[in-house]
Amino acid sequence: MSTDLTRQREVVNAFVAALRGGDFKGLLAVLDPDVVVRVDRAAAASGRPTEVQGARNWAKGAIAFAQAARFAQPALVDGEVGVVLAPGGRLRRVLRFTFMNDKIAEIEVVADPARLHEFDLAVLNA
Repeated sequence: MSTDLTRQREVVNAFVAALRGGDFKGLLAVLDPDVVVRVDRAAAASGRPTEVQGARNWAKGAIAFAQAARFAQPALVDGEVGVVLAPGGRLRRVLRFTFMNDKIAEIEVVADPARLHEFDLAVLNA
């Protein structure tokens, strides 16, 4: 694994651990303060695509999903480190990240079944 992918994996592992633990400060530590999170229609509670700007804004809402985060696993998503949620082995969500300065600068949350099948996914070994 390249150095970039190794560092991405460290950041994503910390992200997943903070999400699972409901650790607000831990999320802020790995998110760029100006992170932009785009949630597709299928993943959004409102049923409409959503965009959230700012680490504090997004982390507050993300803590509510700590229970579901037990299904979150780091994975390669189109060659970059991301996260898949696959309860019972069924892919439900993909989180694609854009990294900047060893922080997560953008997150795309995808749950649209048609789009989920378009990703090139690979499990990351422990």
